[in-house]
Amino acid sequence: MKKWIIALSLLPSLAMADGLDTGDSAWIMTATALVLFMTLPGLSLFYGGLVRSKNVLSVLMQCFAITCVVSLLWLVCGYSLAFSDGGSVNAWIGGLDNAFFANITRDTLEGTLPKSLHGLFQMTFAIITPALIIGAFAERMRFGPMLAFSALWLLGVYVPVCHWVWGGGWLAQLGMYDFAGGTVVHITAGVAALVAAIVLGNRKGFPHQGMMPHNLTMTVTGAGMLWVGWFGFNGGSALASNGDAAMAMLVTHLSAAAGSLTWMVMEWKKFGKPSALGIATGMVAGLGTITPASGFVSPAAAVVIGIAAGVICFYMVLFVKHKLQIDDSLDVFPVHGVGGILGTLLVGVFASGQLGSAFSGVGFGKPEYTMLDQVGVQALGALATFVYTAVVTWVLLKVIALFAPLRVGSDEETEGLDIVLHEERGYDL
Repeated sequence: MKKWIIALSLLPSLAMADGLDTGDSAWIMTATALVLFMTLPGLSLFYGGLVRSKNVLSVLMQCFAITCVVSLLWLVCGYSLAFSDGGSVNAWIGGLDNAFFANITRDTLEGTLPKSLHGLFQMTFAIITPALIIGAFAERMRFGPMLAFSALWLLGVYVPVCHWVWGGGWLAQLGMYDFAGGTVVHITAGVAALVAAIVLGNRKGFPHQGMMPHNLTMTVTGAGMLWVGWFGFNGGSALASNGDAAMAMLVTHLSAAAGSLTWMVMEWKKFGKPSALGIATGMVAGLGTITPASGFVSPAAAVVIGIAAGVICFYMVLFVKHKLQIDDSLDVFPVHGVGGILGTLLVGVFASGQLGSAFSGVGFGKPEYTMLDQVGVQALGALATFVYTAVVTWVLLKVIALFAPLRVGSDEETEGLDIVLHEERGYDL
């Protein structure tokens, strides 16, 4: 009996000797579930409550279908192109060594994790990114073109940018910081949303007709799920169960709280009353903005970043909708896109290890960098991602429009996408 007890006690150390860390693996499996929880059901409910009742099922259907399509594309070639060695073109795109997860067995490792787990964890990021974009063209885009766009956009935008930043590409080589997706997820999704909203045009009646959310209870419920899921999003991006993961979770929570309260106060001051929609939207702004910085900054810096997100994203929503009169239906660009840009730039400031004990971060991407150098690299990465995403998104939408109309007809839009596209109703009362 003693021999068995001794043997069992040695299992963790044997696993470590082989390179596999069971604690890291357990945490990343949990984080993977949390990130998928952000899309299904978190984002689905958040977006679903924000549209009118005649379109609620169309939004839920889009999130569900994108999850399925992206999962299979990630298996076929997405993961390999994002994270495999691309040889001579490694700075721009990966190779096909791991297409269909070839060469990935139960024993293949990525650091201290099973490589299959690394691929699965990254899959959940690939899922939520195109799902975020649907908030820009909600209530007016046809289902078929939406699916085609999401699939092509994943391969044409998300995969290359993911490789640039996380797969050893040219931005990684420059020392750019993006801990959990401020550039890879939020800037790409936000910019694509802005372009899609412009290409498809405004909803019928916008901006003169009120288009209020039909179920804020659903939206706030979804927002709560996003907040919880974001612990896996940012904390899991440490790819280990360690101090980086714990700090990422702490700063994520604090930025969300600061962004939420700041947005509430801004709205209270401007419109006379705080709203549930406002406090939930401020939370998302705080979460999106801290995402690129979450593994590199201190808790005090996270509060500053959250406050900045609440103020700047609040005014950007007003600017895009009221000044530019662009119908980004669910405010994807001003919240996610602008938040991602803001967080990408601010990590270049607050990653500094010389800001005083409360605000000091982990240092810069390369030891020789100054704050100005790091901010410059962050700005270059944000600008390159912005321009590349905008151009490719516009081209994809225009090409798809050659084969099928992107949006429903005027009468169909009035009737609602649930009946027109899916022959179903969200509510049968």
